[in-house]
Amino acid sequence: MNFEIKAYKAPQGTVLLHYDAANLHDALRRAEAEGYKIISSKVLRLLPGLTRRYRFPLALFSQELYSLLEAGLPLLEAIETLAAKEQQPQAREVYAGLNRLLNEGRPLSQAMQEYADVFPSLYVATIRASEHTGELQQALSRYLAYHGQLDAVRKKVVSAAIYPVLLMLVGSLVILFLMVYVVPRFSKVYEDMGSDLPLLSRVLMAWGQFFEAYSWSITISLILLLIGTGYALTRSGVRDWLQRKAWQIPSIGMRLHLYQLARLYRTLGMLLKGGIPLVAALDMVAGLLSQPSMRANLSAARQRISEGQSISESMLQCQLTTEVAYRMLRVGERSGNLGEMMDKIAGFCDEEIARWVEWFTRLFEPMLMLFIGFVIGGIVLLMYMPVFELAESIQ
Repeated sequence: MNFEIKAYKAPQGTVLLHYDAANLHDALRRAEAEGYKIISSKVLRLLPGLTRRYRFPLALFSQELYSLLEAGLPLLEAIETLAAKEQQPQAREVYAGLNRLLNEGRPLSQAMQEYADVFPSLYVATIRASEHTGELQQALSRYLAYHGQLDAVRKKVVSAAIYPVLLMLVGSLVILFLMVYVVPRFSKVYEDMGSDLPLLSRVLMAWGQFFEAYSWSITISLILLLIGTGYALTRSGVRDWLQRKAWQIPSIGMRLHLYQLARLYRTLGMLLKGGIPLVAALDMVAGLLSQPSMRANLSAARQRISEGQSISESMLQCQLTTEVAYRMLRVGERSGNLGEMMDKIAGFCDEEIARWVEWFTRLFEPMLMLFIGFVIGGIVLLMYMPVFELAESIQ
C-alpha cells in the first residue's frame, strides 16, 4: 500500500514523502526514524475513489495460528512458521513486525495493536482478555466460530441473489440483441413493402430505425453507464445514501435492523465469553452498527446499564431487542450466562432473516421471469404483427 506523508525537517522545510508499507503506522514510523515531523498523511489512490488496498486474511491467520498452537508450538515459533510460508509481501511485513515486537517482550495483544488496520479492536480485545487467563487457543476458536456465523447469513443472501442477477443479465442481453440487431432488419423489410402499416408496426419500425442509427452511441452510453454505476458504488457517500433509502423501505428496513441486531448480539456474546466486562464490550461494538440512530440507542443503553439498570430493560427501552430477545436476555441475567444467551439471540435473528430471504427469492424470481417474458414477448409480437395482418388481408 502506498502512502503520501507531508512532513517537516530542517533545513529542507516541508516535503512530501512516499512510502510503500503494509500499513500507515509503518509508513509514519519510517518517516519519524528519518527525522521528519509528521504534518499529515493519506493513502495514495490509483484513480479517484479507487484505492489499491491489501486485505490481511485474518480468519485464515486465526485458523492457522490455532492449529499450530494446538499442535504444541510456542507462540513465537508459530508466528515464525506462518511468516516462512507467506508469499504476500504485505503479510510478511506484518508477521515480521509481530515477530520483532514479541522478541522485545511485548504480549501478543500489544504487538497486534501496532497494526490497528490489520487487527480490529474487537480482535485485539479478545486476545488481550485471553492473555490474562492463558486461553489463547480458546479465544482463537471463539473468533473463528464468530466469523463463520457472521458469514453464514451473508453467504445465504449472496447465493439467493445469484439466480435473479443472472436472470436479469441474460434477459437484458436478449432484449438488447432483439432491439439492436433483429428489430432493425424487420423494419427494413416492412419499409421495402411500401404499403400502409398499422400503428404498432410503425412504432416497431421507428424503434428499429432509431437503434440502427444510434447503435454505437447506445452501446457506448450503456458501457459508460455501467462504469459510472460501478464507480458510484465505490463512493462512501453513494453507499450511505443507498443504505438510507433501503432503511426507509419498511419491509427491508426491518430486516436490516434485525441483521444489525444479530451482529450486535453475536459480537457481544463473543466478547463476554472472552472475559470482557459488559460496559467495555458495549463501547467496542458501537462501530459495528451502520445506522446512526442505532448507535445513539446503543450509547443510551450503555449509559443506563452503567447506572445500574438491568440489561434486558435497557435494551428494550432503547429499541435494541425483539420480544423473543428481551425474554432470553432476562433468562440470561437470572442464570448469569449472558454470553451464551446472546449467541442464541443472534441465532434466532439469523434464522428469521434466512426465512425472509428464502420467501422473498421464491416470490421475486417468478415475478422477474414473468416481467422479462412479457417484455421479450411484446417485442416479438410487435415484429410479427404486420405479418399476421398481411395474412388476414390476403385471406
